Amino acid sequence: MVLEVALIDVQEGREDEFAAAYAKARTLVADTPGCRSVRMTRGVETPTRFVLFVEWDSVEAHIENFRATDRFTQWRGLIGPYFDGAPRVEHFVDVPA
Repeated sequence: MVLEVALIDVQEGREDEFAAAYAKARTLVADTPGCRSVRMTRGVETPTRFVLFVEWDSVEAHIENFRATDRFTQWRGLIGPYFDGAPRVEHFVDVPA
């Protein structure tokens, strides 16, 4: 399992519009083969900052099944207009206990 973490800054005053767009766009990610879960959080101290967490079967599932498809284009079309700069996206794996 791979965890995708995206740090997203949203234009001030458009946070509620962004959250509504995410609610519409979420299934584009959630229904992608290889996606295990999707969750968006909002900053308490910085309410214009959102963090997206997506669990994927693998980095390849994220890239090949989502990023390289029209799903990503639709996703970005819905939520992208609210971005205040490009999101920072990285992949993580669990550290053995």
